[in-house]
Amino acid sequence: MSVDLDQSWLQVLKPEFDKAYMKSLKAFLVEEKENGQQIYPKGTDIFNALNHTPFDKVKVVILGQDPYHGAGQAHGLSFSVQKGVAVPPSLKNIYKELETDIDGFKTPGHGNLSQWSEEGVLLLNATLTVRAHQPGSHQGKGWEAFTDQAISQLSQRKSGLVFLLWGKFAQNKSLLIDEQKHTVIKSAHPSPFSAYNGFFGSRPFSRANAALAAQGLKPVNWQIT
Repeated sequence: MSVDLDQSWLQVLKPEFDKAYMKSLKAFLVEEKENGQQIYPKGTDIFNALNHTPFDKVKVVILGQDPYHGAGQAHGLSFSVQKGVAVPPSLKNIYKELETDIDGFKTPGHGNLSQWSEEGVLLLNATLTVRAHQPGSHQGKGWEAFTDQAISQLSQRKSGLVFLLWGKFAQNKSLLIDEQKHTVIKSAHPSPFSAYNGFFGSRPFSRANAALAAQGLKPVNWQIT
């Protein structure tokens, strides 16, 4: 596990690396490797969400659950896949909602959301690794404590953030967020199983931009090229 972490995040999360749960997590990941398990994403990509969006640059947070578990998909950003990989169903639905929510949005020919990271959108999964082809296989091993702390630190140390919480799993994280200081936008998950039950038509992207603009902050450019 590479711990090449952006300095702004390291300042707020460094104590976590000395805690028992993180040492246990590291031992678990080493054991997985020694047992020949393929882990996604690759080690240098595990902390990409934090490294692509420094703590002081975060404006919007989109919470996911697990990395994608297929070959070549996950690269450390929630809902995002590497270029050249088929766009997953949930992301296709995210693009569909963007087309109706954001004037002029055109669906790109790939699923890499790195440009959002550069716009201040933190694409954070609750669990940062997964065993190949075994969804949920690294849940309950310690990652959730680490990412919960990241969310808590954002809530405590910053103000005026926008949290997009899609589905019950993400919405449960609202307990970590001070809704007096931040905007929390909840809707159904964009997966094919639930998108028609409250994700489509929820307009999370324009609502996020409206919340930012109300504070005099630059809206997110959601268009991906």
